[in-house]
Amino acid sequence: MRGAYAEADCLPLSALQHLAFCERQCALIHIEGLWAENSFTVEGQHLHEKVDSQGSDSRGSVRTARGLPLRCLRLGLVGKADAVEFHRIESAPAVAVRGIRLEDVEGLWLPFPVEYKRGKPKRDRRDEVQLCGQALCLEEMLQTSIPEGALFYGQTRRREPVTFDADLRRETEEVAQRLHRLIASGITPRAAREPKCDNCSLLDLCLPDGNAPGRSAAAYLSAALAGDGERGAPS
Repeated sequence: MRGAYAEADCLPLSALQHLAFCERQCALIHIEGLWAENSFTVEGQHLHEKVDSQGSDSRGSVRTARGLPLRCLRLGLVGKADAVEFHRIESAPAVAVRGIRLEDVEGLWLPFPVEYKRGKPKRDRRDEVQLCGQALCLEEMLQTSIPEGALFYGQTRRREPVTFDADLRRETEEVAQRLHRLIASGITPRAAREPKCDNCSLLDLCLPDGNAPGRSAAAYLSAALAGDGERGAPS
């Protein structure tokens, strides 16, 4: 991987989750600029708006910052954290070396990113990859080491702890590299129908059941609006 990206070349952290879910979905959103809402995305948006509206707070040994801007030039990622908790840590040397100091607050504090998701935990690790991407941003920005964070799911109303071990860090960095290659190529992959397509808000734009040769969804929609829709859907 290259040493560092220019700030202008950074890509959205959210794209890690899109790519880990489906390469074509990621391309439709981040190359072709397409988006569509369904009940799942609307529910997720409302959950994030509720979190953002809570602002920052302090509860004893935990201080919480919401909507914190994030950036990692090493991986070329930029975005925003739903919430980053800062946990006061004890003076044990093994832990204290990871602590950071906060302005106008005594002691050492350990960052703990929390991402809010609608629904429930997934079978794959796309949510974990997105959260790990946030941790890698925080580590670069704060010059610290972050061992874990959490995913909060709206359906279960529970936090799921996530450990940022070597395997998850490696997977996250590989997804970030793939993301930059995909965006640089400017090519939207062909559609392939899978069971997970049924829950995708872009299903009607992606048209995975189409049988025509590869065309971008944006080109297909433009042709359809121009009265050329019978020449074939994108694949």
